[in-house]
Amino acid sequence: MHWSLYDGGGHRKYLTGKERHAFLKSAANTEPHVHTLCWLLQETGCRLSEGLALRGDQIDFGSGLVVFESLKKRQSGIYRAVPVSPAFLDKLKKAHGYAGDDSTRFWPWCRMTGYRRVKEVMLQARIIGPHATPKGLRHGFAIAALEKKVPLNLVQKWLGHARMTTTAIYAEAVGAEERKIASRLWS
Repeated sequence: MHWSLYDGGGHRKYLTGKERHAFLKSAANTEPHVHTLCWLLQETGCRLSEGLALRGDQIDFGSGLVVFESLKKRQSGIYRAVPVSPAFLDKLKKAHGYAGDDSTRFWPWCRMTGYRRVKEVMLQARIIGPHATPKGLRHGFAIAALEKKVPLNLVQKWLGHARMTTTAIYAEAVGAEERKIASRLWS
């Protein structure tokens, strides 16, 4: 079975840059814990379960890195570091009252609660369709990274993909994203 950026009905499964921006803008109008989870998903492309499992001792504030345990590798103890913005780290500290190296989870929610919070923000941002999900944010992150000319191997690392062929699917971005990429040839 071949994975695609489109569902069986031909609808895209990723958020565009405008939608990602609208999502984060809407998230800023929610309670701080919801805002930080949404920001984390949008800025790192992590899986929802990886974000919800994040603990204070997995943040390297000095280096600006979030260290996720890959929860899809069918074994524990596989980690990857993803860079995040100083603005996100500041908001995370303030919103969660983070004071130091702590093994407490930032979001003590189950996966379904996290999913509902993200969906609520999607609705507030007027983003509807098969792409209006945490997974749509993950896909949108990958496409945005490639649009910004982040090397494919870094995107692979940040997403926690075992195979480059999985990550390479994002290079097949079409629609407005493909047009934007193609426009580089026209100038």
